[in-house]
Amino acid sequence: MKNIFKILMVFILPLLLINACRDDADKNWTSPEATIHLYSTTLSSNTLYPSMANNSFRLAWDAPAGATGNYTVQISTTPDFKTPLALGTATANSYTTTIGALNTALLQAGYSPYTQTMLYIRVMSGTNVSNVISLGVTPYPVAKPIITSPLAGTEFVLNKQTPDAPVATVSWSDYSTYGVAVKYLVEVAKKGQTNFEPAGTVTDAKSLVWTHKMLNDAVTKLGLPANVAGEVSIRVTATTVSAGGTITNISDTVTVKVTPYVSYINLYMVGDASEAGWDNNNSNQPLFRDPVDTNKFHFSGYFKAGAFKLLEMKGQWQPQWGQNGGVVAVNDGSTSDPDVFSVASAGYYSFTIDTVAKTYSLVPYTPNSAVYTVMGIVGSATPNGWNAPDSKMTRSALDPHLWSVKNLALTVGEMKFRVNDDWGINWGSNTPISGTGVSGGANIPVEEAGTYDVYFNDSDGSYLLIKQ
Repeated sequence: MKNIFKILMVFILPLLLINACRDDADKNWTSPEATIHLYSTTLSSNTLYPSMANNSFRLAWDAPAGATGNYTVQISTTPDFKTPLALGTATANSYTTTIGALNTALLQAGYSPYTQTMLYIRVMSGTNVSNVISLGVTPYPVAKPIITSPLAGTEFVLNKQTPDAPVATVSWSDYSTYGVAVKYLVEVAKKGQTNFEPAGTVTDAKSLVWTHKMLNDAVTKLGLPANVAGEVSIRVTATTVSAGGTITNISDTVTVKVTPYVSYINLYMVGDASEAGWDNNNSNQPLFRDPVDTNKFHFSGYFKAGAFKLLEMKGQWQPQWGQNGGVVAVNDGSTSDPDVFSVASAGYYSFTIDTVAKTYSLVPYTPNSAVYTVMGIVGSATPNGWNAPDSKMTRSALDPHLWSVKNLALTVGEMKFRVNDDWGINWGSNTPISGTGVSGGANIPVEEAGTYDVYFNDSDGSYLLIKQ
């Protein structure tokens, strides 16, 4: 009998040991039994907003008997606290922080802005641990984008011959995901200045490709001189819109060097004070551009009583230039149209505008008393060369001092303006494209062959060539 009992014990004891091990394995050794009672908490809104940043967030718990030392409040994205993050510490059985601090901690823990995610909270003190409480929470973004490319000091030489080719890619880091659309605005400014010009936008992307023309247009608006390396600061602004309002976070700047090429905009007058009226494609008179500072324009001539604006393209209402409160303003198609330039009474005026400094003036002007009936263009760049007959121009019906010719074929060479196919009265200068001709002046260079609209003011000698 004793032998039978011994044999049974040999078989039964291993089974008991296996079962005991199974019981131990079933226990969650990573979640020790709670010895601290953490009370549940709530938020006034589970969706956090910047306006709540200074509001209090409080946790309370019952201290275990005989407990000593500090308490650590931990948060986690998972209930097992595999990768906990310390929210803060306390010496008593409660902890108070702000919603702003909680929001920052959530983002540091990997929570995505505008996305509701479960938040798990527990309290620890030595070997004592609390129960876990949880709530859904949606943080808002606070970090600014960080530009990763181009690097500071990178140099870009822009090429007029390849305007649509990529020249640079602006890249930045930001939150990996957002719960709403995020719009990024890339801007540029002269180093040390705060007047930034838009240089492109993207939505839900973290890079923007600049072409030669895109970057050239942007830095030209800053007033950078052509063919000279200038220091340009780049910044990126992230904008999000939600029920809590609009949040913008602006990156630090990165400064690079850019050498732009000569690039022009033209400004055409439209409005009842001008000859074209409010028709945006009616042989509108352009302003004359300064040959050195291409952001400055002027026009001296007859204005009707009324108002006018300036358009960069005939037949298109934007980009549109005007003024708001005496300051030059532009609608590039993304904002509201500016107010008009007003002309109180009809007469001769001199109008000037600086598109970078955002200044303008309109003052009375006394024109040249001489009035001509025939005006032409002569020179090696014209169809008849230096021989008559000259390429004839058409006189304005509003102002007898203004002349124009459309679609004139010019070759590389030189040209001048003269009266009646004769050298008795002629104007010239040494600057191509635009300038101020003087009596008997130098031959005007034509550096590119093509078809041009040519404008001339015999009262002050201003001329402008616009390649078609």
